[in-house]
Amino acid sequence: MQTIDELMKRYGAPGRIVFRPGLMGYPEVVLSNKYGTAEVALLGANTLSYRPTGHSPVLFCPKYDYHRGDSVHGGIPVCWPQFGNRAIPSMAQHGFARLMPFEVIEATYSDESTEIVLGLDSTPDTKAVWDHDFSLRVKISVSMKLNLTLTTTNTGKTPFEFTAGFHPYLRVADRNTTEVLGLDGDSFVNTFDDTTGVWTGAVAMTAPRNHVFSLPAAPKHELALMDPTAKRAIAVVSSGNVNAIVWNPGEGSTLKDLGSDDWRHFVCVEPVSAWPKAVRELAPGETHELLAAIQATLEEK
Repeated sequence: MQTIDELMKRYGAPGRIVFRPGLMGYPEVVLSNKYGTAEVALLGANTLSYRPTGHSPVLFCPKYDYHRGDSVHGGIPVCWPQFGNRAIPSMAQHGFARLMPFEVIEATYSDESTEIVLGLDSTPDTKAVWDHDFSLRVKISVSMKLNLTLTTTNTGKTPFEFTAGFHPYLRVADRNTTEVLGLDGDSFVNTFDDTTGVWTGAVAMTAPRNHVFSLPAAPKHELALMDPTAKRAIAVVSSGNVNAIVWNPGEGSTLKDLGSDDWRHFVCVEPVSAWPKAVRELAPGETHELLAAIQATLEEK
């Protein structure tokens, strides 16, 4: 793992790209410009925070330092090479990438954008868990939006199947008053009990949700989380995915990193390449991209 001094010397830029100690001793990077600020942990390539200029924080993150091997229910975890645990039951929930330290591949800035590219490649340790050769790249940029790209490349000699997802914890003032728009008419699976149906209207977040929606074929998908209490809308635009998950565990959650009242303050709207199985078989040399952009808009006064 690169040291803070090495990272600052090679990639740092005062006021724009700054590295500092982070979770479990692994570095974090702060990306800043006139449009806002994001903090990214190199452990798991998790975007821990995003605050556009003039806004309160857009992402929820619990107030505790997690230990390597644990998951963190906050920020924007990277789910890879599976989302959930139905594709590869023997593997950890949401895969192993979010538990691994990433290397900095590139960091750049301009008048309009500040970005970093983090990388994770197959090693004997990863192949002990998932016996495939791969190159994984996560690009995070702050511009007028928070932009994320998850690129999977098969660097081996045999095909493999995988699932990729972003898991944004979007901060809200009160979950019970929020709703998700853009899923009217889409089929869904409620993974709490595996019931299925077709959704009608907005998804009101007045109860626990763990709904996997099948999205219509389109170059991109546009969803919006409406938070009338905070007088804010958060748009999630994605491509490279055929599913979107809407999740909140509700009161009484047993997730150990969440406080008793934390469930009230986030809604997850998650672009996923496909669920429960792989988006497709990725042949040697092939690449798949999952893209997501998050933009917050305040209600006009």
